[in-house]
Amino acid sequence: MPSHLTFSGFFACFRGIVWREVLRFLHQRERFLSALVRPLVWLFIFAAGFRQVLGVSIIPPYQTYVLYETYVAPGLLGMILLFNAMQSSLSMVYDRETGAMRTLLVSPYPRWFLLFSKLIGGVSVALLQVYTFLAIAYFWEIQPDAAALPIGFTIGGQFVGFEIPAPYNGYITVLPAIILSGLMLGAFGLFLSSVIRQLENFAGVMNFVIFPMFFASSALYPLWRIRESSPLLYEICRFNPFTHAVELIRFAFYGQLDPTSFYVVAGCTILFLACAIYAYNPSKGLIARRGPGARS
Repeated sequence: MPSHLTFSGFFACFRGIVWREVLRFLHQRERFLSALVRPLVWLFIFAAGFRQVLGVSIIPPYQTYVLYETYVAPGLLGMILLFNAMQSSLSMVYDRETGAMRTLLVSPYPRWFLLFSKLIGGVSVALLQVYTFLAIAYFWEIQPDAAALPIGFTIGGQFVGFEIPAPYNGYITVLPAIILSGLMLGAFGLFLSSVIRQLENFAGVMNFVIFPMFFASSALYPLWRIRESSPLLYEICRFNPFTHAVELIRFAFYGQLDPTSFYVVAGCTILFLACAIYAYNPSKGLIARRGPGARS
């Protein structure tokens, strides 16, 4: 690392990139509304219609039978994260076409750091959308049901501190799962942005990548129901990284950890981010193969 790149410089660069993403989101109110319309339509309309058709049996992490809207809520959180990642991918393509990406990538700071800062900015925006949706779902009686979360320490066998009761503790335990899932989907979106050459191609990505990833998962239906109808589709859903992101959120919403989903999401995050960093390498990546005019 060059000696003139100090910690304060890295922090200023990181803060500038993240704050730019947040400001862009706050200035685009229609983006905020559109991010909430999709999951709310599923929650208020589709879930109400499927309630009598799709009964959800007792499966982990649930301790009893649950209504369909309760089951689908974690999948809708994943939907928000997925579409926000694609919006960030779209903004990367737009910045590349307008030349704003050139200003960012010619910075003396490491490219991996710039892309990671961009990724954190996207996740920060997703958190605003996710917790707004959870606030609305709270009044729809969709609330986590986990054991009280103790905050404190033990002295001489006696606990000193306080406990966060349900359902508020679930909103805290689900935060790491949302961040990790957002990082995975955001890294996937960064990689896609290196493949998309023009804004017009984004519609094709939505049809052939995003929608299959969402519908071929456990976001809307339990995997055991999918296995009963189609063993092949069940295997596709089981190997879909988005399925594990949804399950990670589902278990964390109830104060539990699904180890398999955690390892899959963490591994895919590292893989997608490494692919994105390689793809944005001006000498080796996919952008370099398009010629000098596409490197910005």
